[in-house]
Amino acid sequence: MRLCFVGDSITNGTGDPEYLGWVGRVMQHERARRAELTSYNLGIRRDRSDQVRARWRAEVEARLPDEHEGRVVFAFGANDAVQEVAPSVTLGHAEAILSEAGARWPVFLVGPAPLVEDGARGRVAALDEVLAVLGARLGVPYVSVLDGLMATPTWLDEARAGDGAHPGAAGYRRFAEIVLASRAWRDWML
Repeated sequence: MRLCFVGDSITNGTGDPEYLGWVGRVMQHERARRAELTSYNLGIRRDRSDQVRARWRAEVEARLPDEHEGRVVFAFGANDAVQEVAPSVTLGHAEAILSEAGARWPVFLVGPAPLVEDGARGRVAALDEVLAVLGARLGVPYVSVLDGLMATPTWLDEARAGDGAHPGAAGYRRFAEIVLASRAWRDWML
């Protein structure tokens, strides 16, 4: 099985001194269960939903040929919140992405991570809610990481100590734990 993780700098793992991010940590866990897994991290720093929409298909098709089982995980939205993109616009891009990708592969959606700045964090929370509703409507498994990351100071403390947006290893470790603990992820990876 091949998995593509498509998203932004949080997907990429920017700021992690161990160069794993949450994706690498999720894959470490999954490869212990299924050695045949191959993953591709297609996170690009500062990408908004419109930019993910413009590039995802070509990048995923190049990595998921028909002769291999493939799945796609999408995780974006923080940059939309920072740049104050209207949630309805982000939602439109997300629906197009998930509908198109879901017609060909099993897809999964991970919600946006919290941001240090209060206003942006509020926009992330609003976006998290509408993305959860979209996932339910489209039948796309969704995991929100927002509350789990806010429940401990690790994510925001590390982001403040770094570049103001990205955590270090412990923050990404917590993110991966939230994804791996979710029933949606476990069911999707069966």
